[in-house]
Amino acid sequence: MARKKVIKKKNIKRKVIKRKTANVVRTKVRASRPVVPKRLPSTSNPMQSAIKGHVSQKPEKRRPEVLERYFIEAEKSKIKIEIQRRGTTTTYVVEAPKINEATAALLDEVRDELVTATSVGMNEIMDSGAIKNMKKRFGIEAGTLIAKKLPHINKDTQSILVNKLMQDMLGLGEIEFLINDPHLEEIVIPSSKETIRTYHKKYGWLPTNLRIAREDEIVNYSNIIARRVGRQITVLTPLLDAHLVSGDRVNAILYPISSKGNTITIRKFARDPFTVIDLITTKTCSVEVTVLLWLAIEYEMNVLISGGTASGKTSLLNACIPFIPPNHRIISVEDTRELMLPEFLYWTPLVTRTPNPEGKGEVSMLHLLVNSLRMRPDRIVLGEMRRKEEAMVLFEAMHTGHSVYATLHANTVAETLSRLTNPPLSVPANLLSAVNLNVVMFRDRRRGIRRVYQVGEFNVSNDRAEANILYRWSPEEDKILKHTDNMRVFEDIGRNTGMGRAQINRNLEEKKFIINWMIKNKFRSLEDFGKVMQQYYGDKEFLIKNIRANNSKAIIGR
Repeated sequence: MARKKVIKKKNIKRKVIKRKTANVVRTKVRASRPVVPKRLPSTSNPMQSAIKGHVSQKPEKRRPEVLERYFIEAEKSKIKIEIQRRGTTTTYVVEAPKINEATAALLDEVRDELVTATSVGMNEIMDSGAIKNMKKRFGIEAGTLIAKKLPHINKDTQSILVNKLMQDMLGLGEIEFLINDPHLEEIVIPSSKETIRTYHKKYGWLPTNLRIAREDEIVNYSNIIARRVGRQITVLTPLLDAHLVSGDRVNAILYPISSKGNTITIRKFARDPFTVIDLITTKTCSVEVTVLLWLAIEYEMNVLISGGTASGKTSLLNACIPFIPPNHRIISVEDTRELMLPEFLYWTPLVTRTPNPEGKGEVSMLHLLVNSLRMRPDRIVLGEMRRKEEAMVLFEAMHTGHSVYATLHANTVAETLSRLTNPPLSVPANLLSAVNLNVVMFRDRRRGIRRVYQVGEFNVSNDRAEANILYRWSPEEDKILKHTDNMRVFEDIGRNTGMGRAQINRNLEEKKFIINWMIKNKFRSLEDFGKVMQQYYGDKEFLIKNIRANNSKAIIGR
């Protein structure tokens, strides 16, 4: 028994030793194995890991690049304008003051009280001077009502709210901001589904951050514009061609004629019209062409101005009309008022009128042209020649001794000749001898410039007319160059005035001397230009004497 117990004890010790050695071996084996971390990223394909890392990152919002920033004045409020570029898109951004729902509700109450308390007559709606007085009156009354409802409001906030009311009640809402921006040429409301677009003088067509909320608002704006010029736009008469109180031209078309929705196009005109000094300094025209036009207009020659859409035809015509002596009567005939002439001129503007829904009350351009011949005009200005009847009356006026100035769509002097002698105008070639000069305007859309492209005349013989180019624009040099010396206009002036070629050349040099002096002294405003013209036609020797002495105070008054 004792021996068996001893054997058992030995066996137990052996087992314990075996277990201990086994554990030691196991721990050694486990310790010798490499520790592999869980989910170790595979480096076998570096492209996959790069893609995974790129996808896991959140895309950062790129801030728009601000190309230009400036401020405009709109109803006594300063509004910030930014031209922003995000990627390939350039946007016109108006930072207008934002009004919350509670303030908007308060403004609705004030608006209702203003409408109830204030009466507006038809004369006030249609007269630009009366509208200014009405805005002033509304502004005072609106400020008083807002001060009563919000006694602790500060003046700046009160001014913002009053201006908001003025825009909504007497203006065109946020469109007023765009109308007051002098850098814009065109404003388009395509529909309520799209943002308003503008044509910027520097950047071209740009989408804005403004949008009309509903289609009926666009119809309401169209009706406001129509009422102010004594017209109407309805489902029966869905087309409107009118102008704003500021003189900007407006075209509106209602749905379904405009299938996307109701649309309004506003073509803006400069509040400070271009003079020939502006056209010369911007290289649109040259001094030589300017003095030739001055000579032709002074001695009652007939001038046609041709060009494409928005090429600057009306701007050049508007800039040249102040060359007319102040004691000559000017009658202008236009579909919509585009000309803006200085006050020193003796000017009677006439505008056509469309018929009412019953087809009555139309006053066409032909009616006004025929009637203008009975008003003893010295000069007749036609906005645009479109129909045969208008062209025939105009050429009849030329042959009866009236000086005529008109615009026409054509891209060259030869094309102007072709358009005049072929349908729809169909003017007989023998009548074209009455046209002394033809100026063609050109617009380079790529560079955003406008230039006098050609200056020419029509040589008529044996019932055939040919174009003769006097000056042409060289795009390589960006200069207006002389093309030929054979100028019939000098023969016509000499025949009518008795001046020889030497006298005409001296006259041109005098005019060039005056224009260069105005350019040098930067007398480019319409008012300054008018004073110089009055001095020229009133006392030329006095003008030349003071220019040589550089005595601008005696001429301009400063």
